[in-house]
Amino acid sequence: MVGEALRGQFPTLAANPDVAYLDSGATSQTPEPVLAAIDDYYRHHRASVHRGVYALAIEATGLFEGARTQIAKRMGVTQGALFRHFASKDAILQAVMDWVSERLLTRIDKATSASEHPLAALEAAFTAHIDFICEHPGVPRMLFGELQRAEQTMAKRMAHTLIQRYGERLMRLVAEGKERGELPDTLDERAAVTLFIGTIQGLVMQSLLAGDVERIRASAPGVFALYRRAVAVEK
Repeated sequence: MVGEALRGQFPTLAANPDVAYLDSGATSQTPEPVLAAIDDYYRHHRASVHRGVYALAIEATGLFEGARTQIAKRMGVTQGALFRHFASKDAILQAVMDWVSERLLTRIDKATSASEHPLAALEAAFTAHIDFICEHPGVPRMLFGELQRAEQTMAKRMAHTLIQRYGERLMRLVAEGKERGELPDTLDERAAVTLFIGTIQGLVMQSLLAGDVERIRASAPGVFALYRRAVAVEK
C-alpha cells in the first residue's frame, strides 16, 4: 500500500510500526532521502553557500540552488516565493489560511455551478473537497492542529470563518433542494450541513491515522451515497 511504502521511508516510524505519529506540528519526522542528502552534504560538500568563490563553496551553492529550483517547480511557484519573510509562526498560518480559503471555496463554487440540481451540486462539492484534500494533504493536518489550540489566534479565527463560509454555501444548496423537492421539507438544514462537513472530517481523520490520504478518494463515493440516502427524498 502507498501508506506503508511512505511510512517505510521514515526510520522512526519504520522502527515503531504500531505508532501513529500525530505531533508533526511540533516536530516532524525526517525521511531517508532527506537524511541521506544531509549526510552527503556534511561529508562531501560542506562549505559556505553564496559567500565563497572557492571551488567547494561554488559546488555547495550549486547544490543549494538546484534543490531550490526543484522545490519551486514541484510546488508550482517561483524561487523567490519560497523565501517570503514572515514575522512569526502565526503570520505563516494566516497566509496559509488565506491561500486555503481562496482556493477551496473557489473550487467548491466552480464545482457546484456546473450542476443543475441541488443534490448533484452537493455531490460535486463533496467530490471537489475530497480532491482538494488529496492534492494538499498538509492542509487538514494544519487545520486540525490549529483548531485544537486553546487560545484564540488569528489563524484559528480564520479557520472558523472558512468553515462558516463553506457552511453558508451548503446551506443554500440544501434550502434550494427542499424548494425543488429533492430534499424533504422536514429536513433540518443545519444538521444536514453539519453531517456533510463532519463526514469529510471523519474521512480525513481516518486517512491520517492510516497514513494513506488516497484512501479518502476511494471511500468518498460510497460514503456520499450513504449521506444522500440520509437526506434525500425517498423515491
